[in-house]
Amino acid sequence: MKASLALGQKKDAEYRFSVWARLPQAGTEKIRVELIKRNSMDETQVIASEELSLTSTEWKKHQIILKSNETEPKALLRIFLVSKGSVDLEHISLFPVDTWNKHENGLRKDLAQALADIKPGVFRFPGGCIVEGTDLETRYDWKNSVGLVENRPINENRWQYTFPHRFFSDYYQSYGLGFYEYFLLSEEIGAEPLPVLSCGLACQFQNEDMHAHVPVGELDSYVQDALDLIEFANGDASTTWGKLRAEMGHAAPFNLKFIGIGNEQWGPEYPERLAVFIKAIRKAYPDMKIIGSSGPGSEGKDFDYLWPEMRKLKVDLVDEHFYRPESWFLTQGARYDNYDRKGPKVFAGEYACHGKGKKFNHYNAALLEAAFMTGMERNADIVHMATYAPLFAHVEGWQWRPDMIWFDNMNCVRTASYYVQQLYAVNKGTNVLPLTMNKKPVTGAEGQNGLFASAVWDKDTREIIVKVANTSDKAQDITILLNGLKKNESITSGKCIKLASSNADKDNTLENPTAIVPKETAVSTEGNKLSVQLEANTFAVYKLFK
Repeated sequence: MKASLALGQKKDAEYRFSVWARLPQAGTEKIRVELIKRNSMDETQVIASEELSLTSTEWKKHQIILKSNETEPKALLRIFLVSKGSVDLEHISLFPVDTWNKHENGLRKDLAQALADIKPGVFRFPGGCIVEGTDLETRYDWKNSVGLVENRPINENRWQYTFPHRFFSDYYQSYGLGFYEYFLLSEEIGAEPLPVLSCGLACQFQNEDMHAHVPVGELDSYVQDALDLIEFANGDASTTWGKLRAEMGHAAPFNLKFIGIGNEQWGPEYPERLAVFIKAIRKAYPDMKIIGSSGPGSEGKDFDYLWPEMRKLKVDLVDEHFYRPESWFLTQGARYDNYDRKGPKVFAGEYACHGKGKKFNHYNAALLEAAFMTGMERNADIVHMATYAPLFAHVEGWQWRPDMIWFDNMNCVRTASYYVQQLYAVNKGTNVLPLTMNKKPVTGAEGQNGLFASAVWDKDTREIIVKVANTSDKAQDITILLNGLKKNESITSGKCIKLASSNADKDNTLENPTAIVPKETAVSTEGNKLSVQLEANTFAVYKLFK
C-alpha cells in the first residue's frame, strides 16, 4: 500500500505525522512513513523515514516526528505497509511542528504572521459565498467544524467547479480549520471575530428556484445554529456549547460581539428570513450586533431595495460589497459623506479594485483602494468596519483575484494592497479630524487634481495622522495647515511613510516580494504647517507629533 500528497519541506525542520489506525486481526503490523523527493538524482528519493508498529484492534491515534534532511518545495508523503498483514488507516495528517503559536492543528507560521502584522481590528470568517454553499447540503455548517478534528466531516468546496476555466474538481474542505480555530486566531491577532452564518438561502446566483431554499416557516434549526454559536463563543462551561469550547482548550469565552446572517442575498426572500433570526437573537442576546446585507452590488435595484429593508429590521450594520473597476473607485471618494447617520452603520465586508482588462494584483489597484479608504476613514462615524477580500490564494490553486496575500508551498508575498490595508490599520488614530481643500472634503472631485485625503488624531500617541493619495500622473505641492492647535502648541517633529511604484501594472511577487513596500522618511515642519511635494501616483501617510 502507498499514498502520496505534495507538500513543502524545509531542511532540518520537523513534521508531525499522525494517523488513526487499527488492525483487522490480532498481531503486530508495521508501516513505514516517508517524505520523498520524486525528482531526486540521488540514489534514494527518501529525505525522511520512520517506521510505526501497530498492535491494537481498536482505533488508536499514533504520532511520529519526521525530520527532513533537505529542502523540497514539492515533497511527497508516502506510506508503505512493510509487514504481511493488513491495516486500517484513517485521518492521515502531516503538519509542521513549528506552526503559528505551536498549535498542533495549527496554521502555517508565515501566513498567520502576515495576517497578524496587519493589526486587523476585525476578522470575518469563514468567508462569503462559501457560507451559502452551492446548495443547502454543501453550505458551511459550523457545528461540523468543531470538536475533535478527526471527527469533522469533509465538505465540498463551493468554488471547486464554479469557474470552468479555473476547474479544481478535488477542491474539498476537511474542516480541520474550523470555527474554534477561527475564533482562536482572531483572539491571537487582536481582532474582533465576525462569524457569518447561513440564513437558509443557498447561493442565489446558482439557485433561482425557491425550492432550493429553506421555507421561512422551517428555519428553526438554522436559527438554533446561530444561538448555539453565540453560546459556543460566549457561554460558560455549564452550557452545552460553552462546555465544548472549554473541552477544546479555551475555558474563557471568546467575547463575541458581532454576527452576520447571510452573505450576498437579495430580494424579499432575504429580509423575511433575516427577520426570524433577528427576533430570536435579540430575545436571547440583546447586546449582540447583527449584520445584514445590501446584496452583491454597490448600487442598483437590489442595493436600493435592501437598505430600506435593513433599516426596518433595525440591523446594527449593513454589509456592503464592491468589486469594481478603477473608474468606480475614482468617483467614490465622497460615497459615505451623505449617508443617513440615524440608521444602521456600514460594514464594508468585501471590496477590491478590479483593473479594466487586468483583474489581477497591481499597484494602481492598491493606490485607488487607498484613495477610496480616505472616504471610509473620514466617515468613520458611519463606516464602522471594513475587511478586504479575498485574503489568501495559493499560486497553483486559485479561482479569483486579486487577493491580498499570495503563497506557494514554501513562501508568501504581501501585495501592495496588503500594505495599504496595513498602513490604515496601524495608523487609524482615535478621532477623525476635519480636513478640507478650499472648504471641501478632499475626495478626488473636480478641481482637486486627483487628490484624496483624510486625517485622524491619536490621543494615545499624540499624533496627527494625515493620509493623502495622489492618483494623478503629476507631482503636486501640498501644504498641510493645522488650524486647530492651541496658542502655545506647535508640531515638533514628523515623518512620512510612502507607498509608490514606477510601474502601475506591477506588484510584489514570490520572486521579488519587496518590490513595492512602504518607505519612511523624516519631514520638517514650520510651526503649524507642513509643506511637501507628493509624487505622482503615490500614497502617503504623514505623522506629525505635538
